[in-house]
Amino acid sequence: MILGQIVASVVSTEKHAHYKGLKLLMVQPLDAQGKPKGKPLLAVDGVQAGIGDRVILVDEGGSARAVIGDESAVTIRTAICGIVDRVDIEDKE
Repeated sequence: MILGQIVASVVSTEKHAHYKGLKLLMVQPLDAQGKPKGKPLLAVDGVQAGIGDRVILVDEGGSARAVIGDESAVTIRTAICGIVDRVDIEDKE
């Protein structure tokens, strides 16, 4: 699983049949402190997230298809599976 923040909505009038009716969002992965980590990912929204939300992603086909409830959608790899309320980091000092 990956912690991320939604940075954009993606609109596509022409897309593969597996993506029809699904919302696509661009997600910037974050480290535990909330700083950007790596390149943004395009993900299918499984939880009605929006721009600015911190989210949990799965970046593995079987898990992503389970999130959206369509095991036949073999072209789908990355999906948003949760909206994060907060991240608590234990202070060891």
